Amino acid sequence: MNFPQIMRCLVYLCAFLLLAGCEQQKETNVQATTLPTAPTAQVDVITDNNVIEVPRPDEFPLVKAGTRSVSKELSVNGSIAPDVSRTVGVNGLSGGRIVEIHARLGDTVKKGQLLLKIHSPDLANAIAALKQARSDELLAQRNYDRNKFLYERGAVVALKDLQASENVLTDAKANTENAITQVQLLNADTKNPSSFVELRAPVSGIIVEQNVALGTAAKSLDATPNLFTIADLSRVWLLCDVFENNLADVHLGDTAKIRLNAYPKLALQGKVVNIFGLLDPATRSTKVRIELDNAQGILRPGMFATAIFVSQDKISVVAVPATAIFRLHDKDWVFFPQGGKKFRRSEVQTGATNADGTHMIITGVQVGDQVVSNALQLSAAARTENPTAFEEDEKRDNQ
Repeated sequence: MNFPQIMRCLVYLCAFLLLAGCEQQKETNVQATTLPTAPTAQVDVITDNNVIEVPRPDEFPLVKAGTRSVSKELSVNGSIAPDVSRTVGVNGLSGGRIVEIHARLGDTVKKGQLLLKIHSPDLANAIAALKQARSDELLAQRNYDRNKFLYERGAVVALKDLQASENVLTDAKANTENAITQVQLLNADTKNPSSFVELRAPVSGIIVEQNVALGTAAKSLDATPNLFTIADLSRVWLLCDVFENNLADVHLGDTAKIRLNAYPKLALQGKVVNIFGLLDPATRSTKVRIELDNAQGILRPGMFATAIFVSQDKISVVAVPATAIFRLHDKDWVFFPQGGKKFRRSEVQTGATNADGTHMIITGVQVGDQVVSNALQLSAAARTENPTAFEEDEKRDNQ
């Protein structure tokens, strides 16, 4: 290959390399233009909906949270129950068939009132034995009187025969006494004996249990359950369930304020008279007993009630005026000053109302904190100035 050919080849090679470099640069530029660009960051300013601003903050005076000495309270549930010492079971002393029933479950009965009649074979046998004993005693008495008359007049009756007749009379009298006792034990009249047993109420009260029906058999004392159970409800118990972690707050003698579900407007009061020594392993609770007078008869066994135990010991609590608290969306709130024209709304947990009109604060306010004395007025003013105040809370609650 001569020199001119070599030069021509070099020229072609340089042109090819130059063209390839341009194509690569073009492809790089195209890729650079097609890459996605990063989004621009945006910063949102979050507004605190609990902070409000009013034009005239001087119209809303402040008050300082103080302390009050109050009795600690514990609210528990319970139910009315009969006093077991005033509850009497009614049973027949002999078995038999029930032929008459004169009282029913829930009836109020008086002491001595007829409850039912039982036809008793046991009593019939006892009456028959009594009649036989009386007949034997009468015969023995006549035999003794005849032997005694003959012996006193020197007749052929020997002394041993008189003594023998006397012994027979003594045994006959003893048998009669035993027969009379047996009839009396079966609750029958020995003067006018009958095989029908009349079962009467041993005490006055209300029949709280009935386990008999007409025509059924009544068993003797060794059988359960009772034919009737009568409870004197002039005084009743309120049995409350107290969990083990609250037992330290309940003491004997503590006052209990009681509200009945059946009579919510009726306010009752009692005292703790007994704290059971046993703990239910299933519910981890024990029974606390309160005795209540029931002379009017409005308390019925099984009624549900709420008892608030008021401890005899005093505790110190945070308190603010009742006007410093307002209710919104089923929550309690107060307003704290934030300086200038701003106030912050803060949720609090409240307790009972004190005797001086202040409200107990459980959480949310500390002693010495300043709050707006009339929170409802400030809330209304804030809505007047800014109708959208707290609207985020309302939207959330309506969802």
